[in-house]
Amino acid sequence: MDIKPIKTPEDYEQALERLELIFDAKRGTEEGDELEILAILVDNYENLNFPIGLPDPVEAIEFRMEQMAYSQKDLAKVVGLKLEQVNF
Repeated sequence: MDIKPIKTPEDYEQALERLELIFDAKRGTEEGDELEILAILVDNYENLNFPIGLPDPVEAIEFRMEQMAYSQKDLAKVVGLKLEQVNF
């Protein structure tokens, strides 16, 4: 096991390639330990270099409604609002 910090895009690519090779490693084995450590390093590198911000709450609700084919009336039923209280 030769693990080092991921500092460059090249290091990142190498780590991803290695992760792919050992992805099915069993816990408690040397490769399983390597997999766990590499996953932590890759996650850290991605969080630093490819941050994903939180979505706008309204857009997130609208997106989920679209996925579930919900109308505004369907959403009102889910959250327990009476339709008279909601301005559509």
